[in-house]
Amino acid sequence: MTVLSIIRDCLDALLHPSARYDALTRARHRAFMAPRLLGSLAAFAAFPVYLAMRGAPSAVEVAAFAWLIAPIMLSWFLSRTGRYEGAHVLSSLALAGLIMAVAVTTGGIESFAAVWLVVVPLEAALSASRRVAAFASLLALSCAGMLILVSQLGWLPVEESGAAQRGVLMAFGVASATLYAAGLAFGAESLARTSVSLLSREEERYRLLARNMSDVISRHQRNGAVQFISPAAEVMLGMPVAQLLAHGLFDRVHVADRPAYLTALSDAARGDVRSVEFRLRREPVGSERNQVDFIWVEMRCRPLEQDPGRDATREAEVVGVMRDITDRKLSEQTLDQARSAAEAADAAKTRFLATMSHELRTPLNAIIGFSEMIAQEQTLMLGPAQRKEYAQLINDSGLHLLSVVNGILDMSKMESGNFEIASEPFAPRASLMHCCNLLALKARENGIDLITDAPQDLPVMTGDPRAFKQIVLNLVANAIKFTERGGQVSVTAAVTGSQLTLRISDTGIGIAPDDLKRIGAPFFQCGKTYQRRHEGTGLGLSIVKSLVALHLGEMTVQSRLGEGTAVTVKLPLVYTPPQVKPAESKIATLTPVLRQELHNELHNEPHDDLQDQPAPVKKSA
Repeated sequence: MTVLSIIRDCLDALLHPSARYDALTRARHRAFMAPRLLGSLAAFAAFPVYLAMRGAPSAVEVAAFAWLIAPIMLSWFLSRTGRYEGAHVLSSLALAGLIMAVAVTTGGIESFAAVWLVVVPLEAALSASRRVAAFASLLALSCAGMLILVSQLGWLPVEESGAAQRGVLMAFGVASATLYAAGLAFGAESLARTSVSLLSREEERYRLLARNMSDVISRHQRNGAVQFISPAAEVMLGMPVAQLLAHGLFDRVHVADRPAYLTALSDAARGDVRSVEFRLRREPVGSERNQVDFIWVEMRCRPLEQDPGRDATREAEVVGVMRDITDRKLSEQTLDQARSAAEAADAAKTRFLATMSHELRTPLNAIIGFSEMIAQEQTLMLGPAQRKEYAQLINDSGLHLLSVVNGILDMSKMESGNFEIASEPFAPRASLMHCCNLLALKARENGIDLITDAPQDLPVMTGDPRAFKQIVLNLVANAIKFTERGGQVSVTAAVTGSQLTLRISDTGIGIAPDDLKRIGAPFFQCGKTYQRRHEGTGLGLSIVKSLVALHLGEMTVQSRLGEGTAVTVKLPLVYTPPQVKPAESKIATLTPVLRQELHNELHNEPHDDLQDQPAPVKKSA
């Protein structure tokens, strides 16, 4: 342990408690007390030696030694009260009093001690207080004025010293004042160095916080211009901080969110605390796609200064703290979509119950009624022809019920991903002609022309022949069902590249634009459930849509209300089963991929949803 550290520990023990917790205040108190205590102790030690060599001292010499000992009282005052400015005021009064006492007895304003009046405001400058410096300056000027006045009035005692002695005293006064001023200068330099060191340490501490915080701290003008932004912005946005200054950050705010962004900053500049959520464009990292990447951020804004007495003409500034909330937004929007999906499922259940109550009750009533009539044939005296007719009606009703149940089961398998494609080679033309022949009688009964155009050289394709027939039967039956008498239904087949293209068009009633977007949803039917003119469960087109997707095909529709509908189905000639499980496949259309759709929406990517394509065709049987 060195002598300086021992002296510093002793001085720290004398400090007032209010000065022990701030490094700069502690340094100022230490700088005030150390020279005064050391000077006073040196004066105490030198006074006996001076008496032995000089003899009896004069009044001036006693006053000088008294002033050298007085700083002990000033140090005691500062140690007990902690009033740094008050201690400097007392020090200035003590120094000015000593100078006046010496100057009055040694020539007034012409005294060697008068030059020390310059030191009074210099010493007060160490207080870092304008009030103390102004007081010391006025005190020095007042003392100089009093010395001039006393000299002019002739109130000074007669000076007996010669010119040589006065010269020596003047030299001593100038030299001592210079040395004291030099000491004050070194003290001021030491305090300035301490202040700079503390400031640099504080800046490093705040710089460390700014660099390691995940949140971005920014300083804005009222118009949104950025004056400072923390380095965390480089991680968040993937670009240098220098490019975000001024209006660089504003240029990266999503156009739709800019009004809310500027409004929040303007409100915060007026003294309010605001929070705003907006999107920021981020530089994509390691992405080969030329796409726009946006993230959601939340920014809390508050005024930089809340002093009510500040200059009203001064432009207000705002401090903002931003954090990335993209994950939270994804979760919120996923929940919203899940809620929408649940509401849609509830609506589908309602439609399903309404449809099934009609589709199941009608054939069941026929089965029960005609079976009761056959059971009472002796009472009703039914003939063989009537029994055969009733049995046929019961059979037709049962087949209708079976088709309804099979449709529901198929739909359930497809939604759960358990529907399996039994792939095998088959001739698509033979299957197509067979389906059209089955429906030809129904078309004739409805007064509709059914035209089939299938080239003889259609190649053999690989796929599920049962699913292919189901696709054709549902689409052609729909076209016949919704075409008025005298209309026409056309079925064409052709090979386009590696795909088989089926086109079923009609001159029927068409589909309204609002309904066109929802065609293909399970149990959906155009119009109101209780105002339908045609039978059907609403599952036919949903099954077609799923079967086409499971074959990795495409289905589109064009329709105008009152002009007809055209459905185009493209199936690969060679079906290759996907390597992923059905539940993980993006081809499945019945289970919405909420997270992928949300990602596309947030990044302005085109949706891969069938609603954005030509919608699946009309209602199914």
